[in-house]
Amino acid sequence: VERVKDRMVSINKSLPAGTKLVGFLDRGELIGRTLSTVIKNLTEGALLVIAILFLFLLQLRAGLIVSSAIPLAMLFTIIGMRYFGVSANLMSLGAIDFGLIVDGAVIIVENCVRRLAELRHTLGRELTEDERLEEIFEGSVEVRQASQFGELIIIAAYLPILSLVGIEGKMFKPMGMTVIMALIGAMILSFTLIPALCAYFLKIKFEKESPIVKVAARGYEPSLRWSLNHRWPVVGSALLFFALCSSLFGRLGSEFLPVLNEGAIAIGAGYPPSMSIETAVERSTALEKALMKAYPDEIADVVTRIGRAEIATDPMLPSQHDILITLKPQEGWTKAHDQADLVKGMSEVLETMPGVGGAFSQPIQFRMNELIEGLGIRAELGIKLYGDDLEVLAKKGAEVARVVRTVPGNADVSFETTEGLPVLNIILDRAAIARYGINIGDVQDTIQMAVGGVETGQVIQGNRRFDMTVRLAQNYRNDPEAIGRITVEAPTGANVPLAQLAKIESTEGPVQISRENGQRRIVIQANVRGRDLGSFVEEIKKKVDAEVKFPAGYYLEYGGTYEKLQSGRARLMIVVPITFGLIFLLLFTTFGSMKQALLVFTGIPFGITGGILALMGRGIPFSMSAAVGFIALFGVAVLNGVVLVTFINQLREQGKTVREAVELGCSQRLRPVLMTAADASIGFLPMALGHGAGAEVQKPLATVVIGGLFTSTLLTLYVLPTIYNWLEKDTEREVEV
Repeated sequence: VERVKDRMVSINKSLPAGTKLVGFLDRGELIGRTLSTVIKNLTEGALLVIAILFLFLLQLRAGLIVSSAIPLAMLFTIIGMRYFGVSANLMSLGAIDFGLIVDGAVIIVENCVRRLAELRHTLGRELTEDERLEEIFEGSVEVRQASQFGELIIIAAYLPILSLVGIEGKMFKPMGMTVIMALIGAMILSFTLIPALCAYFLKIKFEKESPIVKVAARGYEPSLRWSLNHRWPVVGSALLFFALCSSLFGRLGSEFLPVLNEGAIAIGAGYPPSMSIETAVERSTALEKALMKAYPDEIADVVTRIGRAEIATDPMLPSQHDILITLKPQEGWTKAHDQADLVKGMSEVLETMPGVGGAFSQPIQFRMNELIEGLGIRAELGIKLYGDDLEVLAKKGAEVARVVRTVPGNADVSFETTEGLPVLNIILDRAAIARYGINIGDVQDTIQMAVGGVETGQVIQGNRRFDMTVRLAQNYRNDPEAIGRITVEAPTGANVPLAQLAKIESTEGPVQISRENGQRRIVIQANVRGRDLGSFVEEIKKKVDAEVKFPAGYYLEYGGTYEKLQSGRARLMIVVPITFGLIFLLLFTTFGSMKQALLVFTGIPFGITGGILALMGRGIPFSMSAAVGFIALFGVAVLNGVVLVTFINQLREQGKTVREAVELGCSQRLRPVLMTAADASIGFLPMALGHGAGAEVQKPLATVVIGGLFTSTLLTLYVLPTIYNWLEKDTEREVEV
């Protein structure tokens, strides 16, 4: 954007005096605001994660060692982004959670702190350097495999995001790439730099117990024992909870993507198709003045494009206008509370203007809707009606539009104008032409010269040449009677008026004839306000099926953003099973046991329940952004389960019974489980609660992960140990010990 501005400066210098290029829509400001939101969220997330680390560990050096993974992993990510050509923007940086990045380091450092304190307490003296290094080595190795496989599982969960195609692929592939690069960097650091820093700086004399962990442990241990003794109620309640939450998914509503607040408004205004250029300029100027007068503190600039398309394949009539409105900062608004309120007021202004209809959107959204679906669709919903007869299409299109207007949430409903363009129709009377002995070609040449014009020469101006065309003046060309008085010379020398050789009439013809896949079609368009797109379209489908009957050969297709929502869902039906398969494969590789792999895998469905409840609690519909949040959650939800089950297995190998290993393992891993869950959740908190530019896109993703981590952590702490204790049996060696 800045290079374009620099180029404009040089172009302005070469323009004639009094002429200059003035930009009327600067997206650089929007890019800057969204990047500011991302940087603010990342900074706040990092600070919150560091605060949680110190709060749980209560060790300055340990907290600093874990925190060092954040800037170094980000450096690794930035190098990767530069190498793969991924730009820094709202989407590419919008899903980085520093809580996830430090999880591997947290598990290693916490285990080293615990083991050093326990060994010093056992020996009753200061540790020698060799003893300290050996304990750090063993502590790192003890949890390294579990944490490494946990990180690989999270990376594997993001891999299917790279397979997304279309608009969702363009938006979320960079996000998946940056998160994967950040996690790879964190994983490398966790088994190289982090143990080395522990060896240099970690010298624990005694383990400080965090008040949070102390209070949590006091309530957790007896409640865990109760859960182990009452396995049927615990497991049954968990299954019932999952079933109830799953039933709520259909009530969330759905949309393709959250709407980004661009700080600008675009209005697609339409006038009668017979409007001239002069009248169009006059009417657009009047509308601009009316909007500026109604909202002087909200509107910065208003620019109207008349009959000019954004791209060459998008034809527009002089009666079709794009009104682009740049808004002032919202802090200074006096007549509108937010952009939705402003749009509502502007629509009331449009209703006072005679003969104009408008569809409200935003500049980027406006153009994206059209590029998503193709020619002529600029709204969130485009209902395409196919058929052969234009009159039938117009009639049935009006009926469908009437039904759409009865559905709550409809806005800016319109259907494609098919007729109303003034047409001069000249039908030659071949019999009359033959009676006069006139050649038909001579009659057509006369009409061409009078109405269309004939090139008679060239005008040369410097190095430029201009064709000179002669035709009748406009007031004669538009008058059928005047055209009828044009004479055609007969072979006899008589001048015969054109009215005696042809039927000349002014009629209304088709404004445009749109085709798709070789078939004629018209489009009924609508935006949605105050409800989600998915339920809005489903209600329209039911009402149209019940109230509108189509002749044979006529049918509807629902396009626009809704079509992309449907295609995105279809893609998720492929991506999600692939994600499940990758996670389960890694779990089976980790444990070498189908039973234990399935046990840890249960973290995913219980994570989903928390995501559904979080979305419903905040009134956020399901979208592709939320879907990516669920995909990310699949990997995060099993991380603590992997670490916990691995530790319990290690205790059993040391001779503990299943019950003893479960109780001791859960008690000793309580702090890292709470730390990793709290870090990952709180790292997303600024995104979930943000209000800056672009926060709308991040909220669903962050909300899903936070809610899912809450329920999956409860599963890890209670349901997973209960099922493990239920299914696993003591071996003979464990019983003997």
